[in-house]
Amino acid sequence: WVGLVFLAILNGTLREKGYAQFMSELSAHQLSTFIFIVLSGVYMYAVVGWYRLHSSREALLVGALWVCMTVAFEFLFGHYVMGHSWSKLFHDYNLLQGRVWALVLIWTLFAPYIFYRMRS
Repeated sequence: WVGLVFLAILNGTLREKGYAQFMSELSAHQLSTFIFIVLSGVYMYAVVGWYRLHSSREALLVGALWVCMTVAFEFLFGHYVMGHSWSKLFHDYNLLQGRVWALVLIWTLFAPYIFYRMRS
């Protein structure tokens, strides 16, 4: 899971220092989400192969654990270290406003299962 944190930081840096200046904030958020799903997919595929999960249930439990750790890190680090308000942190979960971060969490939950099934 720690590798996902580093990928997220790399992805955020790429967005802020790169393409975000050439598009709206919402478009940059959406593109960044898609890029992170792809990068994390490559990473998770490798991790699932390396750890050799033993069952579909175990793969789903890994995904659930990663989602819990991601949400906890995002909110605790975001609020208590970065000083973001709770409303700002919840903002990326508003699908009705085009915020697609929740897709990352859905992907993180099911990707270990998908890759386990592909490898077995």
